[in-house]
Amino acid sequence: MLRVLPTLVLLVLTIYALVDCIQTEQSRQRNLPKALWLLLILLFPLVGPIAWFLAGRPGHAGGRGTNRSPYPRGPDDDPDFLRNL
Repeated sequence: MLRVLPTLVLLVLTIYALVDCIQTEQSRQRNLPKALWLLLILLFPLVGPIAWFLAGRPGHAGGRGTNRSPYPRGPDDDPDFLRNL
């Protein structure tokens, strides 16, 4: 069982990265087009998924003090709301 564990972890990591890459919109991916990310993940099972998570996957909406959400955080951030006051 212990010899199978690294292979199983590698398989799960590759599948997760592959599904995540497929579901991510092309406009939100970083550094490479989607087709190249998919090839990288499939051809290099350990390096590809790690590279995807570090360099290709979009960051989360609340990270590092930036608001990447297309929606305002509250009514005081909405220009239309402020204009109508």
